[in-house]
Amino acid sequence: MHHISPDPLTLERVGEILISGSKIALSTEAAQRIEHCRRYLDNKLAPSGETFYGINTGFGSLCNVRIEHDELEQLQLNLVMSHACGMGDEVPADVVRLMLLLKIQGLSQGYSGVQLATVQRLVDFFNHGILPVIYQQGSLGASGDLAPLAHLSLPLIGMGEVRVKGEKMPAVNVLKGHGWQPIRLQSKEGLALLNGTQFCQAYGVWCLLEARRLYDLANLTAAVSLDAFDCRLSPFNELLHKIRPHEGQLKTAEAIRNLLKNSELSLREKTAVQDPYSFRCVPQVHGASYDAIAHVERVFSTEINSVTDNPTIFPDDDFILSGGNFHAQPLALALDYLAIALAELGSISERRTYQLISGQRGLPPFLTKNGGLNSGFMIPQYTAASIVSQAKQLCTPASVDSIVSSNGQEDHVSMGANAATKAWRVVKNVERVLAIEFFTATQAMEFRRPLQSSEAVENALAAYRKVVPMVEEDRILSEDMEATVEFLKGLRNMAFENYS
Repeated sequence: MHHISPDPLTLERVGEILISGSKIALSTEAAQRIEHCRRYLDNKLAPSGETFYGINTGFGSLCNVRIEHDELEQLQLNLVMSHACGMGDEVPADVVRLMLLLKIQGLSQGYSGVQLATVQRLVDFFNHGILPVIYQQGSLGASGDLAPLAHLSLPLIGMGEVRVKGEKMPAVNVLKGHGWQPIRLQSKEGLALLNGTQFCQAYGVWCLLEARRLYDLANLTAAVSLDAFDCRLSPFNELLHKIRPHEGQLKTAEAIRNLLKNSELSLREKTAVQDPYSFRCVPQVHGASYDAIAHVERVFSTEINSVTDNPTIFPDDDFILSGGNFHAQPLALALDYLAIALAELGSISERRTYQLISGQRGLPPFLTKNGGLNSGFMIPQYTAASIVSQAKQLCTPASVDSIVSSNGQEDHVSMGANAATKAWRVVKNVERVLAIEFFTATQAMEFRRPLQSSEAVENALAAYRKVVPMVEEDRILSEDMEATVEFLKGLRNMAFENYS
């Protein structure tokens, strides 16, 4: 059980909750903060003729239209319904779970004015695996992720659809099944639910959790390829990297040295004086991506512990302030940067794949014993090139674009949601490209036998060969490639991690 509290939520803890399926609960302090803020807002509105944006006014360019007190509940209901305008593919289940978790975390800070019952219902959804159906398209990454968060909120009021164990059904049926009444939204609540950057946050956190894995995986695939291509280890000597001490470069060089420690192949005499950049410059390229990932982690670690709805309520200071914390520009820039950094891991990986099938250094062309009759590993490299090209296209920055909305009131937006969904696609692409390199490099290693690589690499290869045997003659390779993706997902528990 994880208790949601005002204490910072770390990316590591988010990952643990997501992977383990842990349930969550509001801490006593979080519940008290939520109730304290709600009481303040109710007391503030009761005697006052004062106008507060989104609480007793319209929204966006309708901010100057005052709403009467007896219409405030309908105002919030209308807001959620009217803003549920998402389109496109559904948001993946893991990302929806993250949206729920991060929205709960944000509301629990006690600055949003929501009812405790509203936040508790979100907790119930998370714990019972009730995942609102949300669509990928519709947010501009400013004014909050309005359309996706509206779809997240519809089931609270008995509208929209949810998925339970993968099955799609009307939310009202699920509420009835649990004996729950729809939430009656009070003043400010609809806006608190719809404002915020939790769509961008959730995609970004998911991408970051995968980015850590892909960085380690890129180092492993590179290590296998280095031995398979009979490369020198001198470019990984610590002396070289101490005189250009970028953290990622130092870490990557050390990881490769550890992964190939005591490798027979690495220690034998070499014929080539130098190796191609895609092998020799692994520390510089992988390391730069590592540093970029670290920067993006810092941005998101701040964001997931922030309050990003608007207006914001400060009960202890007697302020209700309308500002722009919903603007996702910090995330949009970081997500574009993350996509570029990860795409580079794929780009250099494909180049190593290309070299391995080129018929150099004693390896047969396309890594097949009977070339001509067999095409061998010719076409997996085509596939890798296609995927890498698409990833490059997806790296066109979303954050440099802005389209005026809401009749000019919202005249600069971040497009952070598009940056988020693009980064998600890049992650998927890079995972596949690295799998193709691993598939290819392990085939090349078969032509180096009886020489052995390091203990770490040989352990990984032995486990892999139980899943994907050597390609002796042509067969349907897409099945092997998909099996490789799944194998590499399970490598977290492999012994090689002790060397990285």
